[in-house]
Amino acid sequence: MKLSMGIGPWDGKRPLPIELIKKAEELHFHSVWTAEIYGADCMTPLAFIAAHTKRIKLGTSIAQVDARTPANLAMCAQTIDALAGGGRMIVGLGVSGPQIVEGWYGRPWGKPTRRYRDTVAILRKIFRREYVTHEGYEISLPYTGEGSIGLGKPLKNIMHPDPNLPIMLGTDTPLNVRLAGEIADGWLGFHLVPKLVPHYRAQLAEGMAKRTDGMTMDKFEIKGVVGVKVAHDVKAALQAPKPHIALYAGGMGAPNMNFHKDAMIKRGYAEAAERIQELFMAGRRAEAAEAVPDEYVDEEWLIGPPERIKERFTPWRDSGITILNVRTATPEVMEMMARML
Repeated sequence: MKLSMGIGPWDGKRPLPIELIKKAEELHFHSVWTAEIYGADCMTPLAFIAAHTKRIKLGTSIAQVDARTPANLAMCAQTIDALAGGGRMIVGLGVSGPQIVEGWYGRPWGKPTRRYRDTVAILRKIFRREYVTHEGYEISLPYTGEGSIGLGKPLKNIMHPDPNLPIMLGTDTPLNVRLAGEIADGWLGFHLVPKLVPHYRAQLAEGMAKRTDGMTMDKFEIKGVVGVKVAHDVKAALQAPKPHIALYAGGMGAPNMNFHKDAMIKRGYAEAAERIQELFMAGRRAEAAEAVPDEYVDEEWLIGPPERIKERFTPWRDSGITILNVRTATPEVMEMMARML
């Protein structure tokens, strides 16, 4: 297992936590990860971080596939990697939800599996400096569809990036988890906790069985996220993450398509998930937060005195997760986690 930290989607109001990221690098954390929703993009902050660090890897969790063409995504990733000295960039891809895909990017929700396949295939060809041609389900190069004047031609990357620049997929449905095992270098887990890792590893292995490139599970990255909070009053500390959980399970998506709510159901909290969404949609946000079970929070957070955190960290360390992102990291928490690992 390797430790990492994430800074989430940047809101433009607060400075990037450069000193904290430098601390992570000093402690030999593997990587730092950015995100994007409908605001700042996830690529630009990584370029800024690269300018202030030397070796920590730079990942997107996630770069949304509908925000860029595959070629533009490759251009952003390989440019940052070159500026950072090479061998540091990790492209983590995801599709967000239909409210953002159709409401923000103006793209049809369509079939995400097809877009994943097309995007990854084109990225690989660009990174390998092949003349790029692709006839995909949703994306084709050169473009010959409506409005084309027929002058597009296959082009080859003028940069010389790492041909094996890592690509990871952030997916959750069985079909797309298997797809990650089939075409990616790693998987970004979604609300992943230790008890679910065997379930998802089995799906990843099913996809990996279709490969012919020599990828095996021991080379494949699995990224998870855990919150860490040192506190003597465990009961009180468990309450702090609940409003954020209620926001996502209750309101981050349409009533009939909310992936965060679905993840809560998969973890065995169906009744709570339904109640949280009902309350949140009714505008009763405080009650929605109160409806989040303590046990649910305790599964995805390491909360308590250092002794309790150390004891509860063992299942995470032994789970098969290879990159563990430490949420709400402080210098003291990062030092504690580095010592435990």
